[in-house]
Amino acid sequence: MAVTIQQIAERANVSRGTVDRALNNRGRINPEVAERIMQIADEMGYVPREKRKNAAKKKTIKIGVITQLAKASFMLEINRGIQQAREELKDWGVEILLKEGLSVDEEEQARAIDELAAQGIQGLALMPVDCDRIREKINWLTEEKKIPVVTFNSDIVGTKRSCFVGMDNRRSGKTAAGLMGLMTRGIGKVLIITGYFSNVVNNARVDGFIEEVKKEYPDLEIAGVQGSFDETAEVERIIENSMINIPGINGIFVVSGGQAGVKMAFEKLGLERRPYVVIYDQTPKNEKTIKEGTVDFLIDQNGFFQGYRPLYILTNMLTKHVMPEEEYLFTEINIKTKYNL
Repeated sequence: MAVTIQQIAERANVSRGTVDRALNNRGRINPEVAERIMQIADEMGYVPREKRKNAAKKKTIKIGVITQLAKASFMLEINRGIQQAREELKDWGVEILLKEGLSVDEEEQARAIDELAAQGIQGLALMPVDCDRIREKINWLTEEKKIPVVTFNSDIVGTKRSCFVGMDNRRSGKTAAGLMGLMTRGIGKVLIITGYFSNVVNNARVDGFIEEVKKEYPDLEIAGVQGSFDETAEVERIIENSMINIPGINGIFVVSGGQAGVKMAFEKLGLERRPYVVIYDQTPKNEKTIKEGTVDFLIDQNGFFQGYRPLYILTNMLTKHVMPEEEYLFTEINIKTKYNL
């Protein structure tokens, strides 16, 4: 006899609605609760009706995924989400075709879109490069090819994409400014290190940070905004040169990758007292850095959710004709210290 949603709800001690949202990836639900429900469903041998239908039809749905900065540390969690969704959706008759971009390059991304379209994808999850060429490609997919597009991690305006899944990056930059203001008491100089100036995610974080500093901490000076291309050695070089040539730096805000360069620079400089530091993304390397006391705060953007959720949104759109409930599905801005990792 088939296992029912009601039986799973009773076993998990939650409502039927909560089980439905977890199993079908609909609406907001605590990730830990969702994971527990899915584990219980697997243990009980639950097979969703949609999976049975798709298995019977033997029809494969192709969904494309295009990422940027494939080797960056923050991509570890995003890729984990993509791979887990890929494995789960096999039972739905869904094939995930992944194209990993190595940089923020419009030519590379445009070529990837064309290749996936030629392979017959019916939906696309995209970390877009913010440029007119990619806007045109997205609108070509959605309007002419009738292929829905969901953006994640980074967004793009002026397109017909269905929704965005990711952090409110401007708001996270303001959050970082608040943390820095508290630590420095609103006095001193802050060095900002971004990754790529062409990356809209990085730019939104920097803009939010500067906006909040100017508003709430007028005596906190921005010592400069420098690009590291997400390279550890470049982060090290920027910090070393800035600390030597710009007196009074007591705060460092790293908005993108290469955060390991912070510790390397501090060790090379031999500082008696290091500046306060705020970084992004809960990765194993960053956890180690914060536990060692090199960094004060880490802002995590829940990369797993960003990689996982778009593929279910597209699957629901293509198999059930269910549109996203909201245009912006923002992840939580999680503040981590060595005490709550």
